[in-house]
Amino acid sequence: MKPLRWPDRVSVTFIGRLLILSCAVTPAAHAQALQPTAVLIQNVRIFDGTSDRLSAPSNVLVLGNLIKTISKTPIAPPPGTSVRLIQGGGRTLMPGMSDMHVHIFMSASSQAQLMDPKVSFATLEARATEEARLMLLRGFTAARDMGGPVFGIKRMIDMGKVPGPRIYPSGAMISQTSGHGDFRMPKDRAHRFGGEITRGELLGIGFIADGRDEVLAATREDLRAGATQIKVMAGGGAASAYDPLDVAQYTLDELKAAVEAADDWGTYVTVHAYTPKAVRRAIEAGVKCIEHGQLLDEPTVQLLGEKGIWLSLQALDEAPATQTDAVRAKKHQVVQGTDNAYKWAKKYNVKLAWGTDLMFVPAQNKNQNTDILKLKTWFTPAEILKMVTHGHADLLALSGLRNPYPGKLGVVKADALADLLLVDGDPLANLDLIGDPEKNFLVIMKDGKIYKNILR
Repeated sequence: MKPLRWPDRVSVTFIGRLLILSCAVTPAAHAQALQPTAVLIQNVRIFDGTSDRLSAPSNVLVLGNLIKTISKTPIAPPPGTSVRLIQGGGRTLMPGMSDMHVHIFMSASSQAQLMDPKVSFATLEARATEEARLMLLRGFTAARDMGGPVFGIKRMIDMGKVPGPRIYPSGAMISQTSGHGDFRMPKDRAHRFGGEITRGELLGIGFIADGRDEVLAATREDLRAGATQIKVMAGGGAASAYDPLDVAQYTLDELKAAVEAADDWGTYVTVHAYTPKAVRRAIEAGVKCIEHGQLLDEPTVQLLGEKGIWLSLQALDEAPATQTDAVRAKKHQVVQGTDNAYKWAKKYNVKLAWGTDLMFVPAQNKNQNTDILKLKTWFTPAEILKMVTHGHADLLALSGLRNPYPGKLGVVKADALADLLLVDGDPLANLDLIGDPEKNFLVIMKDGKIYKNILR
């Protein structure tokens, strides 16, 4: 027999210790470790994500990561389960909320910090990881990230190593040269003309891609990294210095390239666009969702409704005085167009989603909940709550086979994923309750795990 090499000795020793430890575990302790966990929430009135009213007092059993049973009568947990009891006290149980337009990485740092080569990626990612935690504690159990390097954060959340929402990542935003994702300084040459790769591209915030071949490559890079949908810049933007709001970006063939590559992977393209020209070109290319759209005319909004294309809209604020006059003027146009966009979207039954689109000002992130309250100008509390729960789940499902979280989201129903909020009051009667999550969200659960409980 050959003598044991060092790695073999380590393996044998390790296995021996495991055997000793397994013998030391009592049968009772072993059985307890294997018990499935359950959470029994008693005496709650349920907003289920689809109804206009609360249920009668009910009890809800969560087993593992699923809602197992909902009943108006007492529920007996299955035998052999370890049960955690929550006394609802007649409060409201509702689905976790979702935000359809976030930039977790870019919202956690200022633009100057993001562009500063002395600030490491690790530092920026650590800030974004903390922002993901705070987002969950604001009651957002899912978020569609519309651009930025969040794949690592998503993996850590999904592995249970850090808290945060279910992230549907787009990866790097795809922009043409001179497009909304081209944040080069005037002195920076394009890399194809002797310049260097931009800081934004190095961080994974965006790709600058021109022509069908480059757009295909950029789309496939995002899909390879784990994108659940693709974000393309199809028109000018308010926050960028060098592209006017009125310009259309990418030719029809370039947009079709992104759509075809995404479709081959069973998912879809959403585009940043404000104007009728940009949106109509995107529709012709086969895009399934429009981000923004505040400058659309009524016929184009009607076209969205007829074709069943989503409009992911935001009720944005005016730009702060610290911005340049040009940026403030562009942002003012967007804000002024919001009212018509919402009214026409309602008129033509457009599939509507809501998002915050907060970036570069970390102190603003705490306004995520109060931003929902702006929707009261156009919608009832029930319409708003249905939009930010079950309605958004329908949009997330467009990711098809790229959906990392298969199952029913945005509802409180049997066999749905257990993403739940216990609200101290009735948000259908007083929507303002969701504007103060620290005070009014007493329990926050995601995937059957409790991340906040102040009813102890």
